[in-house]
Amino acid sequence: MTHSLKIPVCLDHCDSYDSEVLIPLLQVQLDLLTVPADLSGKKVLLKPNLISARAPALACSNPLFVAAAASCFLSRGARVLLGDSPAFGTAAQVLERHGFWTALGGMQVESVSFKTPVKKRLACGITVGVAAEALDCDYFVNLPRIKAHDQMGVTMAVKNVFGIVKGARKAWLHMSHGSSHQDFAEMILDLLQLLPATLGLADGIEVMNERGPMFGSSLSLGCVAASENFVALDRALLAVLEIKKERCPLADMAARSALPGAGLQELEFLQLQPETFGGSGFMAPALLNPVRFRPFRYLGSSWRRILLELRRKV
Repeated sequence: MTHSLKIPVCLDHCDSYDSEVLIPLLQVQLDLLTVPADLSGKKVLLKPNLISARAPALACSNPLFVAAAASCFLSRGARVLLGDSPAFGTAAQVLERHGFWTALGGMQVESVSFKTPVKKRLACGITVGVAAEALDCDYFVNLPRIKAHDQMGVTMAVKNVFGIVKGARKAWLHMSHGSSHQDFAEMILDLLQLLPATLGLADGIEVMNERGPMFGSSLSLGCVAASENFVALDRALLAVLEIKKERCPLADMAARSALPGAGLQELEFLQLQPETFGGSGFMAPALLNPVRFRPFRYLGSSWRRILLELRRKV
C-alpha cells in the first residue's frame, strides 16, 4: 500500500454499536487506509481482546464491534477467522459467555484456536512461544478496546498483540521478564515484528476508565480509530485521551526506541484531529503496579490452567 511519508491514522466520532452506524463508518476508514475492496482468497484474522470468560463484559472486546469488523471484511470477499489466547480459560469459553456468536448472527466467521506454539527469538534477546495460528494469515486485524491498566497505564493496540503468546506463557513472561515496566514494554513491542500485514481498528466507543484491565468503570468516549501501524494508532489515541506518553510504558518505550509512529508529528490524521475529543475525562492510574506477578498469584494461575486442561481431556 502506498502512502505519504507520514503514517495515516483515522479518528471518527461514533456513539453507538448499532451495525447500521458502525459498519459504514468502518468501511470508510478501511477505504481511507486503502485496504483493497476485493480481498478474495485472503485470510483475515480478527484478534479481539478476550481476557477471560469470568471477566465483566467491559474488560473484553465488544461483540457488536467485532461483528461489524467481520461484516466489513466478509463484504470484501475475505475468509474471516476469529481467535485469541485469553489470560484465563479458552477463547471458546469467552466467545460463548459474552455472546459473540449471537452478535455474529450466522456470519461465515471461523473460530481458530491458538494452540500450536512456535518459538520465536525477539530483538531484545528473549525467546517466546507464540501461536502459529496467529501468524498464519494475510491480514492480522487487531481489535483492541481502550482500557486503563493498572500495570501499563493505558492499553490499546500494541498490548493486545500480547495475546499471540500462548496461554500460560504469558504469566511466565510476567514472572521472568517483568523486572521493570520498560523491559516488559520492550518485549511486547518486539512482538510486532513477527506479524504479517496489520490493521488496527480500535474501539473507543465505550472504554474502561480509571483502572483495569478487569474492573474499571465505564466511560463513553465516542471514538473509533484505525491505522495499519499499531504504535501510531496508540500514540494518536493517547492524544485523544489527553494522556502523556510518559505515563504509558509502551508508548514511552516506543518513543525511546524511535519506532515509526511513536511521535505525533509523524502522523497524518485523515479524518478528525485528536483534540476533537478533548475533555473526555478519561483517567489512567496515577501509580502503576509492578509487572511481575506475586509468586502465589503465578502459582494459582498455573494451577487453574492445569485443572482446565485436565477437565477438557476427561
